[in-house]
Amino acid sequence: MFRFFKLKKWILWSWLGSFLILSSLWVQVKIDVKINEWFGVFYDMIQKALAKPNAITIEEYWSSLASFITLAGMYIALYVAISFFTAHYLFRWRTAMVEWYHSVYDEAGKIEGASQRVQEDTIKFTRIMEGLGTSFIESVMVLIQFVPILLGLSIGIPIFFFGEWQYGLITGALLWTIGGTIFLIGLGWLLRLVGVEYDLQKKEAAYRKILVIAEDDNNVRPKTIDELFEDVRSIHFLSYVRYLYFNIGRMAYLQANVLSAYVFLAPAIVAGVVTLGVMQQIIRAFGRVEGSMQYLLKAWPTIIELASVYKRLREFESQINEKEIIDKKI
Repeated sequence: MFRFFKLKKWILWSWLGSFLILSSLWVQVKIDVKINEWFGVFYDMIQKALAKPNAITIEEYWSSLASFITLAGMYIALYVAISFFTAHYLFRWRTAMVEWYHSVYDEAGKIEGASQRVQEDTIKFTRIMEGLGTSFIESVMVLIQFVPILLGLSIGIPIFFFGEWQYGLITGALLWTIGGTIFLIGLGWLLRLVGVEYDLQKKEAAYRKILVIAEDDNNVRPKTIDELFEDVRSIHFLSYVRYLYFNIGRMAYLQANVLSAYVFLAPAIVAGVVTLGVMQQIIRAFGRVEGSMQYLLKAWPTIIELASVYKRLREFESQINEKEIIDKKI
């Protein structure tokens, strides 16, 4: 799976491409920081305008909106460019994987489900990595940029439970996120979601294989096909029930999460020690920090699918290597 980073043929795409994606994501996060600063200035201006008629001019108002449009335009352009390049980057990664599978397919083709591994799982792997990989890197960069901002905005502000402790907001976000992460990881482990996903793909592969065999072999009985489809139906229904319980817990936590920043800021809002602009900056920065910390929570279903795909591809490559060793001995 990782020959993409080892082969000379792909050295420029793998390492230089990785650098371009990382640097572009860093610039994107820096633009997001500027947008967060804009929210503070804009909402302070709104508070000033609402408190006293004609306290600001219409030119100042339009100028502020134009600043946001400029920043948003830069963010969108960079986001589109990163997405386009990442798609090409990951297809090269898939190509490196597939080329090796093709080179050993005389032996690999004898392994059960080989066609599914080479075609379906490689494209699943790259598509999931396209969204999951960039999101993970961006989450780390957001933490690096927004944690100092949140610390600076928290100075002298009373926080629920933590008082005026400077690290109250960061600690609150961390505790809330860790608690939710442990809860959902524990729930996913209890429901055996990775195992169910793996079994589902395995039974689908067996069903697909018997259908292909039946096209050329009239001796395959309909009863055999029906039995395999019954296995597919059973594992799908089991998956639906398991994910029903998991999604109840996941969505309950994420909905409660909407109020978390307001709960921690309650003493400061009631005391009136923050302006509307500062409150918006804090809430947005808190949301970005919390959202990055909650990466595992929001991406958990996708992580489960990626783990299942990785497990199947690793198992497939192990079987190929075993066959090559046995053939050499023979």
